[in-house]
Amino acid sequence: MSLERFFPRYDFHEVHGLSIKATPERVFLAIKEVTAGEVAWLRTLFGLRAWPGRLLGRKATGGGKDDVSRTPLFAQMLRRGFVLLDEQANQELVIGTIGQFWKLSPGRVAPRIATAAEFLAFDQPGYSRAVMNFRLQERADGRGVLLSTETRILSPDAVTRRKFARYWFLIAPGSALIRRMWLRAIKRRAEAPRSPTACDRG
Repeated sequence: MSLERFFPRYDFHEVHGLSIKATPERVFLAIKEVTAGEVAWLRTLFGLRAWPGRLLGRKATGGGKDDVSRTPLFAQMLRRGFVLLDEQANQELVIGTIGQFWKLSPGRVAPRIATAAEFLAFDQPGYSRAVMNFRLQERADGRGVLLSTETRILSPDAVTRRKFARYWFLIAPGSALIRRMWLRAIKRRAEAPRSPTACDRG
């Protein structure tokens, strides 16, 4: 598993999974194509998480409602500070980000991380690193794929770890719900009937 190779140590984590009756190719494509608009409660949960910061004058980022809803969610994450750490076609995707996630108002801006090597080498106190994967495993009975997502967070020092622990206590239920809804959206897209192509029609 790429996630284990990249991030064997962590302070906090969560894992979710489900079974999908589709080929690995269909599921892998659905991971990249599913939009924010397909993920139930996503905008509401993100809005609740951002609400305290807005009270302090922090402006929301991103495009308009239509742009957010129609753009693939995976692409949005890469555009907003996540970096692609590893990709194994039809098997696993791993992305990561660095930040002061617990802050209600903007903190110090983390150095721009552009590569997996830079992400893995980063150990500046005061910031946490978070990684997330999507992993596909073909079912033993040949009836589709087991899709899982795991999130791991690591902080470099005790003070940062305590700050993140308080934040994690508050957001963990919402984080888990987002991931479960995300997996269900991927499942719906992967299992949806495929529109016939010109080749299919002969």
